[in-house]
Amino acid sequence: METNIIEVNELTHCFGERKALNSLTYSVKAGEIFALLGPNGAGKTTTIRLLNGLYRPTSGSLRVMGLDPISQGDQLRQQTGVLTETTALYERLNARQNLEFFGKLYGMNGEELTSRITEMLNFFGLEGRAADKVGTYSKGMKQRLALARALLNRPRILFLDEPTSSLDPESAQQVHELIQSVKANDGQTVFLCTHHLDEAERLADRVAIMNTGRVLAIGSLAELGRQFDPGLWVEVALWQTDLAKVDVSHVPGVLKCETHPDYLRIQVVEESVIPLLASELVHQKAQIYSLSPKKMTLEEIYFELQENAKLGAK
Repeated sequence: METNIIEVNELTHCFGERKALNSLTYSVKAGEIFALLGPNGAGKTTTIRLLNGLYRPTSGSLRVMGLDPISQGDQLRQQTGVLTETTALYERLNARQNLEFFGKLYGMNGEELTSRITEMLNFFGLEGRAADKVGTYSKGMKQRLALARALLNRPRILFLDEPTSSLDPESAQQVHELIQSVKANDGQTVFLCTHHLDEAERLADRVAIMNTGRVLAIGSLAELGRQFDPGLWVEVALWQTDLAKVDVSHVPGVLKCETHPDYLRIQVVEESVIPLLASELVHQKAQIYSLSPKKMTLEEIYFELQENAKLGAK
């Protein structure tokens, strides 16, 4: 049975007169990758700080692993790992010294700490550079070391704030693979804040799309797609076929058919209609060059929501 590891209810936070978060309500299931997605200034970093007890909410309530981040913050932070947009490493120390320092802050010591440091350095491919000062590392290596630090205490929840910011594509790819490994190997919950749409679409089980401190929509990509576009679009390219003579409007489950210069764009109620559609096209002697289902992308959903938010604010 799935349980909620994070619960947020009517959470509001203000900086003076500015409302950074406005009545947020959602939950995060144990073991999932949950992404807060939104532009800079949407309130993502503020949310992470509230969930770790670094800010006191203006109103509303939140629980993380059943704990109150304000009154039980020390106990909470012993069980979480946090990676901020800046790696915040000591560049004059080497990798092993960095991990030793932060491990002792977590209350780790002796053989437990030594063994865990070696495990993390091996896992993140840094064992060969463990004795080198961190100031000599590339951005990607620093990010991997920062992730090793965040995972050092075997946290139940890993908070990642823009983990691939300013990284080159190869380093970002490594970080994505590592995030997926964390969930697959250890079953940890990952709370990811990002403004990269492809990152959220690739990694997250569910996303919450934000704008100026409010949640505009929340759910899996499939759930959001059904919410904003209840049908499934299929693009059919035909070879040596008069598109004007093709008629699939009578096929059960077909909602709409659009004729374009070199292909048909057909909306169906669900995937099970596609074989019927293909059979009808063949029956009409249409020569199918390709048939491609086109689900609504996270990018399309995101920009539709952001545009609706702008219109609503006017």
